[in-house]
Amino acid sequence: MEYNTTRNYLIMKEYGRNIQKMVEYLVTIEDDEERQRNAMAVIELMGTLNPHLRNVEDFRHKLWDHIFNISGFSLKVESPYPIPTIEKLRAKPDRLPYPKKYPRNRHFGKNLEMIIDKAVHEDNPEKKEGFTQCIGNYMKLAYSNWHKESVHDDAIKAELLAITDNQLEFHPGHTAHIPAPVSFVPSGNVAGAADQFRSSKRKNFQQNKFKSSNSGSGGSKSRDNNNKHNNKYNKNRNK
Repeated sequence: MEYNTTRNYLIMKEYGRNIQKMVEYLVTIEDDEERQRNAMAVIELMGTLNPHLRNVEDFRHKLWDHIFNISGFSLKVESPYPIPTIEKLRAKPDRLPYPKKYPRNRHFGKNLEMIIDKAVHEDNPEKKEGFTQCIGNYMKLAYSNWHKESVHDDAIKAELLAITDNQLEFHPGHTAHIPAPVSFVPSGNVAGAADQFRSSKRKNFQQNKFKSSNSGSGGSKSRDNNNKHNNKYNKNRNK
């Protein structure tokens, strides 16, 4: 019996051991035409075993790259796509250039400094004022998140002036004027509407009083019926 510990390393597990054995046999074939024909048959079999690759763009290109990878890049066949190499497979990507600029005010973050620079160099006064108000509101939010308490608008105003060298001035918003409630009563009929409101209120009070009296009488009747039933049950039980 053959165990996996005695077999060679399985390069691509999604294709299985049998596909790898077929590819290893392809390498040993000496006739070029026969090797090419058998390689095409193995490619078709690999596509059948992995139908999800058919939805991938250029899935046949991926299958050809896989068959070369399984053979250890030693398979000599003609491919309709560029033949990959082991150097390209093991090539490491370039190192990402991380930004090394540290923000001056870390509790506000680097993005706020970018917005402040954009607001300072803004020529349109309306846009500049809008940037300033957004920056001030964000500073208030960041302060609340860090200190878990509210902050006065004058403190935000002073700090923004200090950060921007007196170039941006935050103007705290005033309380919005709350309009009076809209009246649906036509003009000139205010007295009649008041009388109608008082009469409806008196009517509702009388209806509630009548309901409460009925519920009270109904409750006393139900209690009397329960007492009679209990007395009758106790008499029959004593007999």
